[in-house]
Order: sequence, then structure tokens, then C-alpha cells
Amino acid sequence: MSDLKEYEEAIVKYNKELRIKSLPVISSDFHYQFVNELKQSLSDLRDLKGMALRNKWALCSDWDIEAPIKEEVIVVTDAKLTIVFASQNIKKMNGYSATEVMGKSPKMFQGEVTDSIVSGEISTSIRSQKAFEKTVLNYKKNGEVYACLIKAYPIFNKNGKLSHYIAFEKAA
Repeated sequence: MSDLKEYEEAIVKYNKELRIKSLPVISSDFHYQFVNELKQSLSDLRDLKGMALRNKWALCSDWDIEAPIKEEVIVVTDAKLTIVFASQNIKKMNGYSATEVMGKSPKMFQGEVTDSIVSGEISTSIRSQKAFEKTVLNYKKNGEVYACLIKAYPIFNKNGKLSHYIAFEKAA
């Protein structure tokens, strides 16, 4: 019996010396969140590639869409500037879900503090079918103002006709 007690004491001493740090139970929540975000990014990527094929976009071969789709919000409008795609991570940036912005204009994010000069410069670029990079003050769903860096590009189909605009956005 004393041998068993000595064995147990040795095991306790050994485990204390290991200095193992246990993870809290909520670490599974972080893992779930990561996996969920990864699934959303892959789903967005699949949808975006499908849109490109259906609309016969003439994309540059060196255009990497996979990296930004994980870290930035991607918004695609048709040639009339109606939102036809928004990556699911838009909710993290401004509180709107992708389905809430579909069919609306990107102007829905603008308001009183949005700089009219910057908005005018964006409009000029769009009319000229030119790419632009601007930081604008937008509004979140809850009314909070945030600075948004927008890098937008016109997308042409294989016939050279304007098809869509794609914008890569992130909080600045």
C-alpha cells in the first residue's frame, strides 16, 4: 500500500514540474470563429469566381483575389452602381450583413460627415471608368462614423464593355 502512495506522490510531483498550461474551455470558441470565418471566405471566393465566369470578366492573370477576401471587405456593384455582391465579413466592419446591402447603392454608407469633395472625386473616377483609392467617412449600421479606405476598380467584360466595379475596403 505504501508503494502505491509513493507512486501517486511521484506522479503529482512529475506533473507539477511539467509546467503545462491548460487552455480555457472557451478556446474552442476562438477555433470555431476561425473555422467559420475561413468557411465564409471560401464561400465568398467561390461566389465571386462564379460571378466573374458568368459575366465574362476580363481579369488580369496576376490579380490575386484570395488574399484580400480574408482580410478586407469586397463589394461588387453592377455598372449602374447597385450592389450585387458583398463579402460576408462586411458585418465585422460596419454591422450590415451582406444580404442587407444587396440591391442598394454604396451611398447607403454615407451621411452628413462624408466629405462631398471626396465623394465628387469618386464620382468623377467612376464616370471616367478609372480605378481610385480614397478614404471616406462612412456610417455603420448603428450610426457610428468610421474611416473606410476604398480601392476600387472598373471591371470590363471580354468585349471591353464596363461590366462591374469591385471595391476592396477596410477600416482605415
